[in-house]
Amino acid sequence: MSLDFVSLGETGVQTSELQFGTWRFGRTTDEGNVEIDEERAHELLDAYADAGGRFIDTADVYGGGQAEEWIGDWLADRDREEFTVASKIYWQIRDGDPNSRGTNRKNLRHRAEKILERLDTDYVDLLYIHRWDDDTPAREMMKTLNGLVEAGKVHYLGASTLRPNAWKVAKANEIARREGWEPFTVVQPRYNLVNREVEGDYLEMAEGYGMAVCPWSPLGQGVLTGKYDRDAEPPEDSKASESQFFDRYLTEENFDVVDEVEAVAEEVGATPAQVSLAWLSHHSRVTAPIVGARTVDQLEENLGAADVELNQEQFDRLAEAKPGPYDEL
Repeated sequence: MSLDFVSLGETGVQTSELQFGTWRFGRTTDEGNVEIDEERAHELLDAYADAGGRFIDTADVYGGGQAEEWIGDWLADRDREEFTVASKIYWQIRDGDPNSRGTNRKNLRHRAEKILERLDTDYVDLLYIHRWDDDTPAREMMKTLNGLVEAGKVHYLGASTLRPNAWKVAKANEIARREGWEPFTVVQPRYNLVNREVEGDYLEMAEGYGMAVCPWSPLGQGVLTGKYDRDAEPPEDSKASESQFFDRYLTEENFDVVDEVEAVAEEVGATPAQVSLAWLSHHSRVTAPIVGARTVDQLEENLGAADVELNQEQFDRLAEAKPGPYDEL
């Protein structure tokens, strides 16, 4: 298996058809354990690179900054230019300091420098705003972000999440266009077969601006892997036992989707996770989904989605398993 490259929207950059997400690196669980330590993180990065993967997605809050440090240490033994690295800024990082949150100029400039230090690099290929900051005017934010691009510290700009706020991204891009500044060229929404809220205006906005669409949570918090049983009660110590997760994801409507995913998986000789990822990869308005994993085996399974071929009938069946608008291949 070797991952192919696809165009990252209209940036001219080629990106891996499956991007690698590192949000679990250094993450502390509710039990106080580190979900993925540095050794495991490097094993996962090795496996991704060995499969031809070249796009690494992170954020300055992942693992309290450890994710970026570990990626930087790993990149030190490789050719930095071979990899596309994305990071994100928004969440508050210092208790009692409201200026350590959001996209104000002070925070963006300070945080961007710290990202470069932790990654031990002169630039990041893509810098996302992790959420929209209603306290900072869009013009100030875009002017500051443009300054980072002009200084050579950032190559391209992106907006993460912002599901119901397509108009805010469009507003920011119109300001950038009017001023001759760098616009957002990539968006990173949650999107999968059970979370369909970006269909319609959001995906149309992205297409209208020629933006790359790189979805996170492509497996619907694990529901689309088939690991949850419709009739079984989840273990009390599992995430599925939490009422919010149960009410949002373990629904009859979503299990109908899983049934269709499993049926298609049997037809094409793949796992449910691979079929769910392949549906996004086949989607005409999706550039490259972001995959994550706790183990090398899980990662290799997910990357195997690149070899799964869905025909139009299978794509449509999956899309129609849950009511809502969708796009054809």
